[in-house]
This record gives sequence, C-alpha cells and structure tokens, in this order.
Amino acid sequence: MKKITRRSFITAGILSSGALIVGVAIRPGNRVPSLKDLVSQDDEMLVNAWVKITPDNRICVIVPHCEMGQGVHTSLPMMLAEELNADWSSVDVLEAPAHAEYANYALGRGFIIGDVKIPKILVQSVNGAFLKITQMLNLQITGGSTAIRTTGIHAMQVAGASAKAMLMDAAADVWQVSKDELKAKNNFVLHEQSKRKLSYAELATVASKMTPPSNPALKDPSEYQIIGTSPQRLDIANKINGMAQFGIDKELPNMVYAAVKSSPVFGGKLLEIDNNTLGENSTKYPDSKIIKLESAVAVISSSYWQATQALESLTIKWSETENDLISSENIFSQFKKSMKDAITNGDAQTDIKVGDGEEQIDQSHQQIEAEYKVPYLAHATMEPLNCTVEIKDGHCAIYTGCQNPLGFRAEVAKAIGFDVENVSVQNHLLGGGFGRRAIADYAIQAAKIALQLDTPVKVIWSREEDTRQDFYRQANISRFKAGINEKGMPTHWVNQYVDKHEPEEAPHSPYDIPNQWVHYTDSVTHIPFGPWRSVDHSHHAFFTESFIDEIANKNSLDPYQFRFELLNKRPRMQNVLKLVAEKSNWSQSLSSGQGRGISIHKSFNTIVAQVAEVEVINQKIKVKKITCVVDAGTAINPDGLIAQMEGGIIYGLTATLFGEITIENGSVQQGNFDSYPILRMSESPEIEVHIIDSGISLGGGGEPGTPPVAAAVANAIYDAVNIRLRSLPLKVI
Repeated sequence: MKKITRRSFITAGILSSGALIVGVAIRPGNRVPSLKDLVSQDDEMLVNAWVKITPDNRICVIVPHCEMGQGVHTSLPMMLAEELNADWSSVDVLEAPAHAEYANYALGRGFIIGDVKIPKILVQSVNGAFLKITQMLNLQITGGSTAIRTTGIHAMQVAGASAKAMLMDAAADVWQVSKDELKAKNNFVLHEQSKRKLSYAELATVASKMTPPSNPALKDPSEYQIIGTSPQRLDIANKINGMAQFGIDKELPNMVYAAVKSSPVFGGKLLEIDNNTLGENSTKYPDSKIIKLESAVAVISSSYWQATQALESLTIKWSETENDLISSENIFSQFKKSMKDAITNGDAQTDIKVGDGEEQIDQSHQQIEAEYKVPYLAHATMEPLNCTVEIKDGHCAIYTGCQNPLGFRAEVAKAIGFDVENVSVQNHLLGGGFGRRAIADYAIQAAKIALQLDTPVKVIWSREEDTRQDFYRQANISRFKAGINEKGMPTHWVNQYVDKHEPEEAPHSPYDIPNQWVHYTDSVTHIPFGPWRSVDHSHHAFFTESFIDEIANKNSLDPYQFRFELLNKRPRMQNVLKLVAEKSNWSQSLSSGQGRGISIHKSFNTIVAQVAEVEVINQKIKVKKITCVVDAGTAINPDGLIAQMEGGIIYGLTATLFGEITIENGSVQQGNFDSYPILRMSESPEIEVHIIDSGISLGGGGEPGTPPVAAAVANAIYDAVNIRLRSLPLKVI
C-alpha cells in the first residue's frame, strides 16, 4: 500500500428477502438503492451496507474494518447499536466486502477534517466527495487507530441513529400518531399511550421506502446504555470453539500448497536453480513442481510440509546487487554522515521551529546532549503470511487475511493484468497485523504463482521467510541538545533525526519549552520500510521521553514533578500523569537494584502514561510491573481498551528487551523466534491499566499503548542502577 498523507489524500436502507438494509444517504442521490444487487440473497446473511434488520428481529452490523484481535468487530457494532437503541443480545456482525461501494468514506472524512462540524445542508455533499476520493484510493484500511474515531463517529453512530429515525417514522405512519409520542427500545418502537409496540422487523417494509437521513440527531453521552459497558466480544465464541476462520484455514477443492523463497538481498533477481531433486524422475518429491518468479522461487506440492522440504533441497543462485556488502554498521554510519552533511550543507529539513530555535542555546546556564539509536524491527505476527488464490474462467479469487481488502483487490489486479472487476477478495480473521498485512506483496506473489497453475494454490510463508522478507520499522538515530536555566528547566530543545514518516506530529515534544528546533534528514537504504504498530511514535516516544528524563536527572529533579510542571499548558496530560504516579506509588522507595521510570506520550488522539518497575540483577533486566493510565476520550468498551493497552505494552516490551533486525551482506540475519525472540508469558510483568474518561474527542486504542513503554523501562533502569541506556534493545553491560 502506498503511503497516504493528508496532502496526497486531498489531491487525489433496502428491503430484500424480508431484511432491511440501512445505509446513509450520500449525494449524488441516495446510495442505498445501488446496494440492492450486492445484498439481495435468499439466506439474508448478507455482507453489504451498515446495518441489516432481519425478519427474526436481529441486527446485523456491517463493519468496514478487519478483525485482527483488536476487538473492532465488537466496538463498532456497540456504537451503532447504541444509537439504534438495539438489544445487544440480538446484534451480529459481518465484515464489509471488498467492493467499491464500501470504500471507507468515513475513515477518509475523519482522517482529513476530523471532528469539524459541517452545516447540515452540506453533509451529503461532503460525504459524497469523500466516498469518491476513497473509491479512487481503494481505501478500506484498518490501521492507525482510526476505526473508532473515524468510522465509528462518521458511519456507525450516524447509521444507527438514521435507522432509528426511519423506523420511528415508519411506526408513526402505521399508527397515524405523532413521532413525538414514540420511543425506540430493544428492537421495538413503543407507543406507551396505547400500549402498542412493533418490532423493528415488522417496520422494515415501510422504513425501507424512506431515504435515510444523513445528519440525524445523536445521543448525549449521558444517555448511553451500551457504550461504556464491556459486553462479551462478538468474535470470541468462534475463536474458542474452533469455528473462526483465519486466512491460513482456507481450503478449496483440489488445492495445492506453495512454499516460497525470495532473494535474501532485497532487489536481487533469480538466476538459476539446480533442481535435480525435483520433477518426474525424482523418487523423493515426485509430485512437486518449481515455479520461477523474478525474485523468488516457489515449490508446489500436495502438502505444505513436502513443498517446504522440496524447496530446501534446491540450490538457488541469485544475482549480485550493489547492496551485497551492506551491514547494519554501514547503515548507521550512513545515517551519521547524512546527519552531519545536513548540518554542514544547511540541508536540514525543519519539522518544527519555535522561538529562536537553537540560536541562543550557547548562552544557557547548562547544556546537555545525547544520542539515541533504534534498530530495524520485524512485525512477527503469530499467523505467518499466507494467501490462497484460484484463477478460473478469467476470474481471480483471493482468500486471505489483510488490513485493506479493497486495496489488495486493486493492487493484485494491476500486478497480474486483470480488470479489477475480475478480481475478488474474501477477507478472513487475521492472526495479527500490526501494519504488515496492509502491504499486498504476499497476495501479489500468490496471484502470480496461481497464474501458472490450473488449480487453486495456498501460499504460506515460513517463519524465516516472514522475518527476512518483511517491510520493517525503520532503524533510526536521534540526537538531542538542550539548554537549561538556573532552575534546571529547559529553555532550548534541539532534535535531529533520520527519515520522517507518519504521523507528522510523532517527534514533537509536548513540553512547554520556549525555543525548539526539530529537524531531520533523509537517508535512504535498501531495506524496505513499512508501518509498524504506532509507526513513528514507536521510536520518537523512546527518544523524547528518555531525553526529558535525562534533563531532569541532570539537576536531580523528580522526573514526574519535572514533567508535570512542563505540561502546565496541557491539563489533560497532567491529569493522566498525576494518576499514573498515584497508582504506581511513585514516591514509595524501592530496594537496591530496583527502580521506577515514567513516560507519557500522546498518539492517535489518545494520551497514555506508564510507570515501569524494574529490577536489575547481574546485568539481567526484569520488568516487574507496568502501571498504565489511558485517556482515549471515552472508553467505548473498557475491557477492550484495557486489553489493547496490555497488548500494546507486551508488543512494546518485546521491542524494548529483544527486538533487533540486523543486516549482514545485504540481508536480514534473523529468521525464527530463536534469533528474533518475543516476550514469553513467563517474562511478562504485572500490568495494571486505569482509564480516564475525559469526554474529549475520541482517540484510538490499538496503537497508543506501545510508544511509552521503552522509555519507561529505560528510565527505570537508570533509577535502579544509575546507567543510562540509549539504544534498543536495552542491555546492561
């Protein structure tokens, strides 16, 4: 998926088989009738439109986001059901299809203009414009913690309220009473004066003939009955009983399996293969077949195990590249040279500059400098990348788990020369995504393999292939210099780093420092970059929150009180910081070799503060406890938000303590979990999460738990043993 910025983005109810499908009216005209052919099926289990009311009075919510464990297939239906006054026990969920009608205009609208209030007369036109833009971009993505704060607000809540308004209008017509006399509750419309009631299903026929209002009145939060509670997640039951279908579970008649191996150096090409062990004359792998791609080899067999064994038996020769001698050491040397040259040549790209920047920093009372470093990181999803493809009668059917089904459809079509109408994507549950499954390379590869077969093929990447052919969280160097006054408070903040991605605000300090200059330089390498959980926030929080701690340490100031004072213009952040200090017993002394570290970071409109409690014995780091406070505006599902904080912390701790992709001879050295370890259950600390419902605009939950943890642990190590660690993964030497 190509990088999408705000700038590039800007430039770039039906009755069917007894079921009421409710969408949102969008100019030009009413969208709902155009969905009829997509949703009209006899079984009524249809995957089109935002809400379906079935004849048995159940509510089916269609969600334009994938479920990869983050709970979005529960939280978004909760938002719709709340506005619909639905009975939660009657709510079902289906994922929207990879069809242009379900390009996610709500995500686009929220991404670009946020919570800006639009005059009622313009709502349909604005929504229609964003629909066209998102259709052009094939945008149906799940990522960036956008689901709740874009789709939830601009699609789910509006669709629920719109459906309720239509049903109440229908009841008023049937009973010939004023709508003001009616009340909607638990899938029924009630007329209390006459003690009459009609189910939503009974009103479906009349309501289906109405145009859904695009700007219905939404509830005041004080009226919420579902939002703010923690019902059982809608995806859990099938995951427990084994009925849940992930991409790797897909089976088709006469399907074969493919194992693949790509050039170990990115950009290398396939030259030749010694395949004496395969083919018709082979007794070891008689039913295996080799397929050659430009930069990869696939072996087809009747089972994945046999395909893997046959692949390993091959001797493959790859082309030489200009990157064959590149190492991690070379890359970091390149970064340092790029940073030096940017200063020397005046080529620094300014990110933010306020006050006099660094011009008067030499006149400050004290100065402090530090340099931090982070390595490349792989995604390491529990379900390895996989994709099943069947090409038959000019149609390419793709079965996988991905974060952008509509985008995958378009990219695969382009890659294999098909019209997009002749490609379909059936999305499945994801065994982890973290940004990796937003990139269509593995689906494109599977489709190219399928082009050379007359049978369906399931392509599965080995763990080694998954690790060595990733799109990685970037390696980086970040340098800081601060000027400090007589009271120990910073007056100047200068920061230089390598390469800027998204979000643009990630490197910006929240602290009230009058003179700031944050700048960067580009330093391109051959290592492919991809979005990794919380994107640039993942490393900039480590940089910023470590350095602010160092400034406090410089004059023996309490790191919590120091931050609190510097956040005097950000009371919301102060509230989060204050609560995490309180809940973590910040002022309580610890034994020798133990320490606490604090950090706070705002990402995706959510503020998270964490306190890590660590113990360092014989140079071994043990993280004993993480106390976390989160303010996401309103916790739609508190248990879900807590789970996301816990998952984000675990993911961040893996990067903090273990995560490191190294390059040697141009290629990635790590393969399986023996060389790229993840945090084990026995290594997990106690995690305690507290929620603040500030009522301010909604933030995300999937990403913001990760950024603060590395700095919190590094700061705690300093508190424990007076050693400042500035490189990840953290190692006390």
